[in-house]
Amino acid sequence: MADQVSTMCEQLVKAVNVIMDAETSQIYRLEALKFCEEFKETSSLCVPCGLKLADKGHSAVVRHFGLQVLEHVIKFRWNNMQQQEKVQLKECAMQLLSNGTHSILEEESHIKDVLSRITVEMIKREWPQHWPDMLKEMEALTSQGESQTELVMLILLRLAEDVITFQTLPTQRRRDIQQTLTQNMDSVFSFMMAILHVNVENYRKMKGSSGQELQARAHCRVAVAALNTLAGYIDWVSLVHITNNNCQLLEMLCLLLSEPELQLEAAECLLIAISRKGKLEDRKPFMLLFDDVAIHYILSAAQSADGLAICKKSSDSQAVEVVERRYNFLKRLCQVLCALGSQLCSLVGSDVEVEVPTNLSKYMEALLAFTTHSSQFLKSSTLATWGALFRHETLSKDSVVVEKAVQYLRACMTNLVKIGFPSRNNNPSCMYSCVDFDSDEDFNSFFNAFRAQQGEVLRIACRIVPLEAFQIAAEWLQYQIASPIDTGDTTSKTAEGLCSILSPSVVQWDAMTIFMECMVGQIFKSLEEEKLPIDQSMELLQAVLNYETKDPLILSCVLTNVSALFPFVIHRTHFLPQVLYKLFQAITFEIETGQDIKAPRTRAVKNVRRHACSSIIKICRDYPEFILPCFDMFYNHVKKLFSSNATLTHLEKSSLMEALVLISNQFKDFAKQKAFLDELLASVVAEWTSDEMKNVLWDPAVFLSFVGADQVVLEQSKETDTASLNRARLSFHLYAMLGVVKRARWPADLEEAKAGGFVVGYTSAGAPIYRNPCTAQFLASLPNLLALIRTQNRLFMPENMSRLSETFSRAHEMTDMEKNMVLGLTQPLLDIHDTPVYKTNLERMQGFFTTLYDNCFHVLGNAGVCLQRDFYTIDGLAEEITGSAFVSLDHVPDHRLRPMIRVFVKQLVQSCPQEYYDSLLCPLLGPLFTYMMQRLNVKWQVINQRSSINDEEEVCQDSQVTQEMLEEQLVRLLARDVLDLLTVSCISRKVPEPAANKEELDEEDMMMDSVQAVSPAQPTEELTELGKCLMKHENIYMTLLTLSFTSVSWKDTTNCHRTASVVCWTLLRQVVSGNLLPEAVTWFFTSVLRGLQMHGQHEVCNFALSQLAMLIYENLRPRYTELRAVMIQIPNINTEALDQFDHRLMDPSAQKVGEKKRKDQFRKLIAGTVGKALCQQFRKEVHIRNLPSLFKKPKPDKDILNSETLGLAALFASTNDGL
Repeated sequence: MADQVSTMCEQLVKAVNVIMDAETSQIYRLEALKFCEEFKETSSLCVPCGLKLADKGHSAVVRHFGLQVLEHVIKFRWNNMQQQEKVQLKECAMQLLSNGTHSILEEESHIKDVLSRITVEMIKREWPQHWPDMLKEMEALTSQGESQTELVMLILLRLAEDVITFQTLPTQRRRDIQQTLTQNMDSVFSFMMAILHVNVENYRKMKGSSGQELQARAHCRVAVAALNTLAGYIDWVSLVHITNNNCQLLEMLCLLLSEPELQLEAAECLLIAISRKGKLEDRKPFMLLFDDVAIHYILSAAQSADGLAICKKSSDSQAVEVVERRYNFLKRLCQVLCALGSQLCSLVGSDVEVEVPTNLSKYMEALLAFTTHSSQFLKSSTLATWGALFRHETLSKDSVVVEKAVQYLRACMTNLVKIGFPSRNNNPSCMYSCVDFDSDEDFNSFFNAFRAQQGEVLRIACRIVPLEAFQIAAEWLQYQIASPIDTGDTTSKTAEGLCSILSPSVVQWDAMTIFMECMVGQIFKSLEEEKLPIDQSMELLQAVLNYETKDPLILSCVLTNVSALFPFVIHRTHFLPQVLYKLFQAITFEIETGQDIKAPRTRAVKNVRRHACSSIIKICRDYPEFILPCFDMFYNHVKKLFSSNATLTHLEKSSLMEALVLISNQFKDFAKQKAFLDELLASVVAEWTSDEMKNVLWDPAVFLSFVGADQVVLEQSKETDTASLNRARLSFHLYAMLGVVKRARWPADLEEAKAGGFVVGYTSAGAPIYRNPCTAQFLASLPNLLALIRTQNRLFMPENMSRLSETFSRAHEMTDMEKNMVLGLTQPLLDIHDTPVYKTNLERMQGFFTTLYDNCFHVLGNAGVCLQRDFYTIDGLAEEITGSAFVSLDHVPDHRLRPMIRVFVKQLVQSCPQEYYDSLLCPLLGPLFTYMMQRLNVKWQVINQRSSINDEEEVCQDSQVTQEMLEEQLVRLLARDVLDLLTVSCISRKVPEPAANKEELDEEDMMMDSVQAVSPAQPTEELTELGKCLMKHENIYMTLLTLSFTSVSWKDTTNCHRTASVVCWTLLRQVVSGNLLPEAVTWFFTSVLRGLQMHGQHEVCNFALSQLAMLIYENLRPRYTELRAVMIQIPNINTEALDQFDHRLMDPSAQKVGEKKRKDQFRKLIAGTVGKALCQQFRKEVHIRNLPSLFKKPKPDKDILNSETLGLAALFASTNDGL
């Protein structure tokens, strides 16, 4: 036997060395690996070989393998071992803990880890019933030295993680161990605290003594292990253990914040403790952390924060770098402060009557220290806490918070400035960004979100100190206006002396502009009119209007400031012409490069012009009554611009028209507004309805020629002017039409509408029927609009695709930006140097086709809202739409179908009055849902086949994989759009009652409830009126049912959960009482089970699908025995349990069980259908047997309170005084 073991060990050592040798060929490595795995699975020599290999004489990798073998035996063979073998293995394991390792500083961490795993695996199988003295034995081990103490800490930590955090064992075993741990927690916690205290004291005594450095490091290592173990217990033990002895644990942790070697772990423990939820009364002791001692340690650590995490790279160099461990400590400490703030906000002003702490000022100084730290990440971490303090009903009125709000606003002046890119070195925050972000794009994405959060908190702070905020903004704006422009080292490549987005002046202007916008929005909400600083704001506005700059990036900020200060203008309307003049000037902005040559129009120039248009529209939308007196001046200026040589784009022209329409709504006179709109749109409608345009819009071949898509264009030469002008004409017509349809409205006040001639009658219900002054123009334009939609759908037919020239053969494909959005790669590349808007002719054409297609549907979608009855009563409207929007759909790609469904059909459904459901919506939705169901089914079949083929075949090209991912994601998004349309059409959601205060819930309860909170116990959805109308058409309704039940097994968890929880049962419930065919019932039920097979591994989907399956089974099983036949086919189903479930369901006299128990029983019945995640499919199952129950259930007829003791004290007597 000994010879066999020695021989096998030699072979295993060779095999392990072959596996770990970097020079080994792949074939040998696989053979060695196979040999080792087969040995673990089949050999009877595992235990003796494992023990022999674990001997300290071997190398670390060999010892690790030996210990792994022992772990494998315990995990997979324990149930088949004899009792004597188990005892022997347990004794050997304890021996290994006692003397099987090198000293604490020499031993490899992976050896310690596997040793702790071995012990925990035995504990999980035998404690407490068969190993009652386990805790005593662990305590005895700690007396043998630092190595053993560290191992015991690792064991206790892993036990807590497996049992509480990851719950990797059966329910009864988990409950036994957790309850025993809880019963012994006083002693376990005291034991861990004592270990920590002793080792911290010893470390402090020895660390400065010469000759005792190694011993000091050993004590430090144990203290770190003790802190890590405490962290594993603090987040679930009763709060009493944490707050015992006047929060002794928390006080000790605060003291350790000043100990460099232990501060990170101490901060981690402190964070977990202070983040605890639970009853407010139990959390009250946390306020002790605001006492002098604790707050002093927290404040001193926070205030040294800026210098703490950096050190010199070398003694003779001035360059510095971030020390990652210290920086991580700062992050934890910052989180501790934020968690403390959260507790403060929960307790102050609550029922437990906690006073505002006297040291609040010191706390807020510490928070401010992090808010002004160089690290952008640390700054961002404090935002939620500032927001909570400023929102708090009691604290926000406290003088300390008010004072700090002003300091916070001053800090924002720095924090809003976009600096700290990891690739640069122009600010102290750059070196922290190098640690936190992988690239400039990563940082840019983070900073944009950070700045949005800052804006929210800034707005709340401005409510507390509005005048101070105004003063800061005013000073900052005046400073920027007075400062010369600093382009920095990254200038624009468009023209000399222009800034890039990273130039110092631009980032400062940008930050100040955001501050100004946030402040002005709040000052009007916070102050009465007479207290508003109107004169001061007018001085500011005058300074901004007088400020001249040729830099597009800075001019954009200037325009934003004009818009931000505009609300003050309504109190001094004589400023209005100046404001409009400034904005009109910006609409025609160009960069001059000398000799009257204009530079290519870059994105920054385009943004300035678009910005000016948007500002004008915003002013006309929000303050039309104030602009009305300037209408003639405004209109004449627009006419002048249109007739001049100013190169306005179609979007700019239509924006100005849109602004005019918004002002014209203030005429409140139908005839006058109609005459104006007729004049405004005369040329547009005349050209749109001309014979030439009709010829273009009705024939795909002529259309392609008209827009130049059939011409070969060399990249060097610009495209022919005619084609690009034609595209601009088409785009302008649609933008102009959209602007009018979106904006032309009757007065909101009924009396004004009647007086202005907008009301033409009343419905039978007494609701007024309005007419829109733009109706005539829209109806005249509609035939050609529908023709253009039909033509665009036909462009995808093979004969028209072949007409595209070589230059534009990919004109109908998605742009790179659209592809990235579909794939969720929303992080744009950082374009530091301003570039022209379109790079190639192809991109221009792609942009044109996409925008034209979208705008057609935007116009059509807004028509119902705008025209109302005049639109819905168009003769044969349903046939017209079917003959245009729904033509040639087989050829239309998915990315083009999405806007049709989202922008047009969904809006039509939402705005259509009930009386037109039968005449318009049913004829449209029936065929559309039928077609989409067939199309999506085919698409998903192709995707599923591709997945199964790819599993078998070799690797594809990267580009092919990306294309397949794109196609699959597009199908997924299209399916969501279709089911969203179905939901909007048919389902009316009732909002459930709000749950109890989440703050009061324990974390464990919250974890238990999180899944169940997703779907209410009883569905609260009803059919909409349209849903009821569709239900009368049996074919349409069956299509809706089939579509929704089919979709739960498509590869999309989001859609599965939404449809299963909201749609399926709401639709099916309406026909449950009818005479459904048995085949249909079977198919509905099987579809849900198929969904479980596909998505059951996701808990949220599992819950929704199980609930749906149970609703179908309980409601239809009494009438359809076929459902039982389906259930019997489920793998591993317990037929006795099924019989019992059926008996309770079918027999009225049978004893009923509670709903939760019924759900659990049903979920167990259908458990065999639940699919496994890929990562679980080939995993070897670990089986842990239940031990005899610790807790006998009391007999139901006995009074528990008066019954005798259950014997728990006796059962645990051996462990009660063990620690």
